[in-house]
Amino acid sequence: MHSFGASELSVRSINSHLATILFLFIGLQSSIAYAAPSFTLQQIVLIAAEQNPAINISKAREESATASVLTANTFGNPLFEIGAGPTSYRTPGGQGSSGNWGVALSQPLDFPSVRNARRVVAENNVQVAALGVELTKNDVRTRVKSAFYDVLQRQAVLELAEADRNLLADIRGRVKLRVDVGESPKYELIKADTEALAAERDYQAARVRVTEAKAYLRGLISAAIPEDYSLSGDLPLASSLPDINELRDRINDAAQLKQIRAAIKTSEANLRLQEQLRNPGLTVRAGVEQDPDLRQFRLGIAIPLPLWDQRSGPIAQAAAEVKEVNAILSDRELAIKRDIESAYQRYLIAQQQVAAFENGLLSQAEAVLKVAEAAYRFGERGILDYLDAQRTKRVVRKDYLSARYEYINTMLEIERLLGYELLEVKS
Repeated sequence: MHSFGASELSVRSINSHLATILFLFIGLQSSIAYAAPSFTLQQIVLIAAEQNPAINISKAREESATASVLTANTFGNPLFEIGAGPTSYRTPGGQGSSGNWGVALSQPLDFPSVRNARRVVAENNVQVAALGVELTKNDVRTRVKSAFYDVLQRQAVLELAEADRNLLADIRGRVKLRVDVGESPKYELIKADTEALAAERDYQAARVRVTEAKAYLRGLISAAIPEDYSLSGDLPLASSLPDINELRDRINDAAQLKQIRAAIKTSEANLRLQEQLRNPGLTVRAGVEQDPDLRQFRLGIAIPLPLWDQRSGPIAQAAAEVKEVNAILSDRELAIKRDIESAYQRYLIAQQQVAAFENGLLSQAEAVLKVAEAAYRFGERGILDYLDAQRTKRVVRKDYLSARYEYINTMLEIERLLGYELLEVKS
């Protein structure tokens, strides 16, 4: 009986272990099956370029402008006329049928100068729309990259907040033990509780900020991205901007200015078109008229005479549009120069801050914390000094992460203004 009981117990134990292993395996498979997809910066940028609504709107405008070229090169449709009616003779002795009819065909024809002007306007509109697509892609790319790095920065802050929360919870436990045995006064436990609660609050706030940043990035890309996703990558601290003088030289080739110059050409071509439309063309007409005893063939040309309407209003409006677009170009040139100067100064400040953190502040904060921790453990200092050192290190780390993001974000701002990549997306 005893041997049988031991065997039964062994079988139950084996079955229990197998069930546990099977449960863990199923749980592992479920976690793998429902793992959040991870995206790199290159993947995010490619998805945004294909599915971002703003880019699709710009592409649709380019297609519309391309269709306008076809419209500009198309001849107007001919006009077919037919009519018939009774005939009554005013003098006696009229012979033949008492009815009459007529058939005519008219074809409006634009003058070559008008057709060329209309075609030039349409072709310039295509160029403006194409530059608009390029400008939109650049804007979306820089915004996506900025949002991507914002998520990474907030995730780093979250990791820091989580580490602080765990550390302060551990400190609180040790302080409670020392208070319970009478080695430390009770106010140290109160201070530790306060710091632990503050760390928990910071951790929860950091989680919300990460969720907010990821939702914003998803809104820039596409609704096809699942709500639960993760990102993989780092802030590219190795990159640097060209000299400010080189950036100034590149302003003339900025995508925004190219589009405005193309719009100037379009407005100038439209002004020439409005001037040509004073006398746009002629109409060729051919027809035949049948009276009761007389058939007449007619061939004629109709030309509009610009006596009353010389298109003074449309011409003046087109001339004003030319002045407006030229003024917009001057204003935008000044704005880009101003914004680049401002962004470059912020870039230099952020670069100096990052260097200061990496060359001393981070290590100094870590060294102060180690000294305070050792002094606290040996009873040379109280918990307040240790918590102050811990708080100082946390603030320094957060400021460092903010400086890193500002360093990259200023580069992206200059990239957006100039219209080409300064921070290349690497696979």
